[in-house]
Amino acid sequence: MNDHLKKIARILFFPAMIVYFETILKISSYDNVFNAGYVFMCLFSLPAGIVFFIATSAFSEKWNKIIYVAVTSILTFYYAAQMTYFKIFSTFASLYFFIGAGKAAQFMDVLEDAVLRNIHMLILMLIPSALSLIFVKKMKFPKNNSRNIKFSAAAALCLQIFVVMLVLSSDKGMLSSSYLYRETFLVVDSIDRFGLLTTGRLDIQNILKNSEVFASESEPVVKKEVPDETNSEEKNPIVEDEAEAEYNVMDIDFAELASVEGNKEIRAMHEYFGNLKPTEKNKYTGMFKGKNLIMITAEGFSPYAVDEKLTPTLYKMQQEGFRFTDFYTPLWGVSTSDGEYVACTSLLPKEGIWSFYKSSENYMPFAMGNQLKNIGYTANAYHDHYFDYYFRNLSHPNLGYEYKGLGNGLDVTETWPESDIEMMELTIPEYIDNQPFHTYYMTVSGHLQYTFSGNFIASKNRALVEDLPYSERVKAYIACNIELDRAMEKLIKSLEAKGIADDTLIAISPDHYPYGLEKSEISELAGHEISSEFDLYKGIFILWSEGMEPVEINKTCSSLDIIPTLSNLMGVEYDSRLLMGSDILSDSQPLVMFSDRSWVTDKVYFDAKTGISAVKEGQNINDSYVEEISSKVKDKFKYAAKILDDDYYSIVLGNK
Repeated sequence: MNDHLKKIARILFFPAMIVYFETILKISSYDNVFNAGYVFMCLFSLPAGIVFFIATSAFSEKWNKIIYVAVTSILTFYYAAQMTYFKIFSTFASLYFFIGAGKAAQFMDVLEDAVLRNIHMLILMLIPSALSLIFVKKMKFPKNNSRNIKFSAAAALCLQIFVVMLVLSSDKGMLSSSYLYRETFLVVDSIDRFGLLTTGRLDIQNILKNSEVFASESEPVVKKEVPDETNSEEKNPIVEDEAEAEYNVMDIDFAELASVEGNKEIRAMHEYFGNLKPTEKNKYTGMFKGKNLIMITAEGFSPYAVDEKLTPTLYKMQQEGFRFTDFYTPLWGVSTSDGEYVACTSLLPKEGIWSFYKSSENYMPFAMGNQLKNIGYTANAYHDHYFDYYFRNLSHPNLGYEYKGLGNGLDVTETWPESDIEMMELTIPEYIDNQPFHTYYMTVSGHLQYTFSGNFIASKNRALVEDLPYSERVKAYIACNIELDRAMEKLIKSLEAKGIADDTLIAISPDHYPYGLEKSEISELAGHEISSEFDLYKGIFILWSEGMEPVEINKTCSSLDIIPTLSNLMGVEYDSRLLMGSDILSDSQPLVMFSDRSWVTDKVYFDAKTGISAVKEGQNINDSYVEEISSKVKDKFKYAAKILDDDYYSIVLGNK
């Protein structure tokens, strides 16, 4: 090979390596590999690879070799680590994740299991580094002259500008390439569309952008009429018509706030929320006013874990309370923490950061802890794993709770995972005599991995599932949820012994679906094929009080709707316009939103990735329906992020 061809081969080496890594990652993580995103990824790999070529050509041959080995090793580790992370959590790690990476290192057994299950793909990832180490001594890395380096840099810049312009011109569809690149940060969709390396750069840009402060800028205020978003023919049948409707609102004059606001972004928020129609009060308003409330986010819980014989307490609660037949639990970027954030705040999480952690600096008046504490309730929160994991020691006290976890006052036995039953036994005496009380639990017994060798709770309950007609991992999952069921049994018996079970409302919902199981295993557990992403996110919301009349609710809803629903039932004052979800029991039109901007209503399933909408049986829609709902979804994500970024509640409702 002559010197000219060798130089071309050196320039193309890193782009080819990046494309190789990206291809392996896509094969292991996505159903559709060779799509339009693959083309964008290949194009972005060219300028990135040239930059690495420059980095390994600008110094002496010795240092060029060292940099070459370092770059190759770092890239290998980065791609292999992200692939493994995805196999565990069904998402990729934002760089923001590494603020808590030390705590994540506690799950080494989970990591080991993921590595062993995907060893073949990881070996493929290691091939370039292995070959590099073998042949690096024979490879030549001469120092390029400054002219060649400048030419290479100019070529990389021109290529980058060309690819970016191509992406920005691709602006069709709900999840267009332009929208993904410029307006939001959706790590799974971004990697599918642009590749991991480009997504990493966008991640850094997103983190830097979050640290910026909006500059004040005066503009004339355009006042709008309040639209009536509720079609009278589409009212939910569970709500009775009233001659004069009352709304769940607070005394906030958004028009006045907008008229005096100098900051353009904040003024836009006043206008947006002022133009929303609040939800009506209904026959369930105040149904549990003054009663105790226990709220539980159950780790990895699903409707398929409820069984009359295996989990009889959960089954009883589901059958005897409000039964929500079309409830969803979407998966968010920071799995458990984001799932908690949505259920506890009725806000959509912001992509690329830990929203719950960031909220610890903000005024959070609509969290049930703050709402009920302000009217005389005691408010306690508990988690039976490490108290500072996901920085709950900062976020949860800010929600109004006196918070305890393993390591700061909750002395559960340190196993993996810990026991929900033991948590109940230790904590119930702390609040049961202090009525009215509100207690929040984040459980851990249902956590992956679902094996009998690496999961203490699964092993503990193994004899109870040994003879079930399921595969090993499915049986382990059921064993974990038996622990939650027994914890609920302990809780209810304690309430009954005090004579207050009928004066206590218990709400249970998952943080996310059990992604520790493969889709085929979830299908096995469900007893039918889980054929779509919408099926995968079908969740469960148990809302029960002893002696209540059972109510079946067929309305499409999600964990985002929990806080407004509980607020209405508890009869507290809140402003329904300032939450992203809505009271399920009101006549509000149903809307379930997913992180990739897909959505479900009572009429349509819309897949933002494909742009395909499926009209539900018996429903009719007009030509603009999908576009209108899609626009509404984008607005909700946008303004939920702004509430978090700008501490908007403190602006509109006053300081803490």
